[in-house]
Amino acid sequence: MKSLEGRVAVVTGAASGVGRGIAEVLAAEGASVLVADIDAGAAQRFAGELEGDALALEVDVADTRSLDTMSAAALERWGRIDILAANAGVYPAAEIAEVTDELVDRVLAINVKGTVCAIRACLPAMRERGYGRVVLTSSITGPLVGAAGYATYGASKAAMLGLMRSVALEVAGDGITVNAIMPGNVRTPGFESLSQEWKDEVLRAIPLRRLAEPQEVGWAVRFLASEEAGYITGQTLVIDGGQVLPEGSA
Repeated sequence: MKSLEGRVAVVTGAASGVGRGIAEVLAAEGASVLVADIDAGAAQRFAGELEGDALALEVDVADTRSLDTMSAAALERWGRIDILAANAGVYPAAEIAEVTDELVDRVLAINVKGTVCAIRACLPAMRERGYGRVVLTSSITGPLVGAAGYATYGASKAAMLGLMRSVALEVAGDGITVNAIMPGNVRTPGFESLSQEWKDEVLRAIPLRRLAEPQEVGWAVRFLASEEAGYITGQTLVIDGGQVLPEGSA
């Protein structure tokens, strides 16, 4: 694939986990990267470690003004936005009987509204140049499988795919594609904090018998963010080690 040199990528939730893997790959492939994260210190430290030109910015995706500031910062620094990896998200666990209004509002504000408003903030710059690649981080949980205790998370990740398809149609004539990745279980600090019993159970459900590394998710984003993927829009790419394949027990 062509180098991403000269391209500008905005990655939300970029300071850790999957977002970090996405930003690392895009930077290594030549893109300038805006590391957007609610943890300003972590964003700053990570941006200093990235290859090439990177800018750290404290961004709360649940705050539309913060997202407008994010796009303005990218334009001030580089004069363009070519790639948006809308990755920021939360996944609090709660059985449905324990779900509060506040929990629902928080999950939807970050995972769904935050994605809507991140796209809205970056679209004008993409439309101006007649080029853009938007990649959303959904999940296998919600669109393809369920997980007890993650009803609000699953609902938010399924909602992102409806958003993706509609926006893909809206911008199809502007040289902009909108796609989504659907990771399974990824080796992140959040996963490592789980009990060994739970981790072993997860691994048994994955035919490849290992977790995805954040950079492996990043490479899927890199493909969808490439010029070569310009005829792919409104589509999803599952990165799960085969977890959703077995008809019965893996």
